[in-house]
This record gives sequence, C-alpha cells and structure tokens, in this order.
Amino acid sequence: MSDLKPPPSTASPGALSVQTLRNRPDFLRAASARRVPCPAFLLQARERKPGEAAGIRIGYTCSKKVGNAVARNRAKRRLREIARAVLPVEGHEGWDYVLIGRKDATASRPFAELQADLVRALRKVHK
Repeated sequence: MSDLKPPPSTASPGALSVQTLRNRPDFLRAASARRVPCPAFLLQARERKPGEAAGIRIGYTCSKKVGNAVARNRAKRRLREIARAVLPVEGHEGWDYVLIGRKDATASRPFAELQADLVRALRKVHK
C-alpha cells in the first residue's frame, strides 16, 4: 500500500481554527440569535460572551424533514465541507454558527453556489 498523505491546507495564514458544537444548550442559544435564510440552508449565528470559549464554533443539523438517514447524512457532509472551506476565512472569532439543512435543496444545489451562499450569509450576519 502507498502512504496516503492528507491534502495540503488551503487556508490562509491568518485563518482561524474551527471547532464543532456538540452540546444541545449551545444549539439552543444559537437558535435564539441571528438568522439568515439561504436557498439550501438556514444560518444561525450568535456572538459569544467574553467569558465563553475562544475561536469559531460550528454546528450542523438536519431534521427528518430532509429525508431518511442517508439523505440527512449527505446534506450534513455537504454543509461540513462548505463550512470547512469558508469559515476559517470569513468567520469571526468568538462566534457560534449553526447550519440547518433544507429538504432536497441542500443535497441538490451546486457546490459552488452553496459556498457563495454561506459567504453572503456570513457577511450579512456581521454587518
């Protein structure tokens, strides 16, 4: 077998690290904050208080409305990938973001358009 190496990082030198939200209270706090609807997902964003965790945090969710487990997992994979590409550059330190998938649209929207939607949504949140 050949040695597999991870692909080189495309993040810029000033890019921030991104952590994943895992606790329900974090998702609930984000749900009561700012929202930006996009064609393929909904972005929820909240600025954390000074005493809370540092860095950028992101969460993903897809309800059963999105489809069966296969469809939900595919939608979440796509959301994770756009977040991995966009958040280190466009995200702000000290913010929590939650991406919520939409039925059919998250899985079928062209990937470049998904990325552009996330960039627009982040810029709108941080106006």
